Amino acid sequence: MKFGGTSVGKPERMHHIVSLVSKQTEPAIVVLSALSGTTNALVEIGNLIAKGERNMASQAIEKLEAHYQAFIKDLVKAPEPYAKAQAIIAEHFEFLNIILKISFSEALSKDILAQGELLSTKLFCAYLEEQKIDYALLPALEFMTIDQYDEPQIGSIKVKLTQLLNQYPEKKLFVTQGYICRNVRGEVDNLKRGGSDYSASLIAAAIGATSCEIWTDIDGLHNNDPRIVKKTVPVEQLSFEEAAELAYFGAKILHPASIWPAQTYKIPVKLLNTMQPEARGTLIVEQAGSVGVKAVAAKDNIIAIRIKSSRMLLAYGFLRKIFEVFEKYRTPIDMITTSEVAVSLTIDNPAYIKAILKELEPFGTIEVDENHAIISVVGNEISQTTDIVKKLFGSIKNIPVRMVSYGGSPHNISLLIAAEYKTQILQQLNKGMFGLE
Repeated sequence: MKFGGTSVGKPERMHHIVSLVSKQTEPAIVVLSALSGTTNALVEIGNLIAKGERNMASQAIEKLEAHYQAFIKDLVKAPEPYAKAQAIIAEHFEFLNIILKISFSEALSKDILAQGELLSTKLFCAYLEEQKIDYALLPALEFMTIDQYDEPQIGSIKVKLTQLLNQYPEKKLFVTQGYICRNVRGEVDNLKRGGSDYSASLIAAAIGATSCEIWTDIDGLHNNDPRIVKKTVPVEQLSFEEAAELAYFGAKILHPASIWPAQTYKIPVKLLNTMQPEARGTLIVEQAGSVGVKAVAAKDNIIAIRIKSSRMLLAYGFLRKIFEVFEKYRTPIDMITTSEVAVSLTIDNPAYIKAILKELEPFGTIEVDENHAIISVVGNEISQTTDIVKKLFGSIKNIPVRMVSYGGSPHNISLLIAAEYKTQILQQLNKGMFGLE
């Protein structure tokens, strides 16, 4: 059972989670994110220390500590648990104040970021103790590991986690941190943004859980972005493939990497609402449950690159050479189309864009367009349903489309558009594809 930042962001919400998990009839592992806003605050503290602005970093640490002191006043009431909560805060903020005096490094920044999950889980445990609820804390840094390519080592995670669980044969409730892990050098590291979902899925796969529940502040994955489109509805069931497409192409409720461990080990994933636990939410399993369009997702900050070469098709291995450039810089390609004289493709990671463009120059004329978005229409076998294509393009005939990806996946039709049209296209697709306004 994974609970995100908003689910643990207020003391009363933490109380609510405890009431939810204490009702479980089968043993459960609770995976917690940092309190909402904490990771952003820690990123800012790290950035200030990196820039040498230690006074401002010190003020940011003080402000964050004050937030936690206010938080525990409403979290625990009995003197002993309150004293324990104060000691937890003192320990972690003493660490943050000590690092102000240490020269900054990448490893240190990962240590800073880990404090959020360490704090949330320990404070959660303090409240469990106040409520006389039996539990065991499973420190994620003792079992969650990544290799030299930042990929989780599922075999190692399984062995270490099983050994930890075997130490508590009588326990029914376990608590651990999402997001944080150790890298190949044994240093504190993390699974990147949204990594708590990934943690939960990896843990579920490692122990062969009956299900992996992702608890957020919305009742499942909706057919469209509820922040942009007024009327949306939750999708009852998705296949792993559909969910993976939606997560990769922008559905914020699910971390893109979090599907594959559950899919590989056939663990059902449930997306549920902490505020409305009785709502059905979304079930993700092997079977799609129905044919047709399920949802629309949008992926922002897309960069489109066009490589024009009049001798392209005559040059054997041309595409391979292009792909090798992106492989060299570990930059995934989202969409690709080819014509007689050009290749167009998109990326969402600008980290190595200058180096990539320099290496592409010998292949032809390079054009780059930033500020684009990918709009993905996802559903079961939609590429084989002709009326869906007619409906899709009929819904957006007034919007210029830069690229189309169709047929690469039986579950996805993707469109590349200028970012300025994103809100308009999502609203039009909601009406045209789902009949919702």
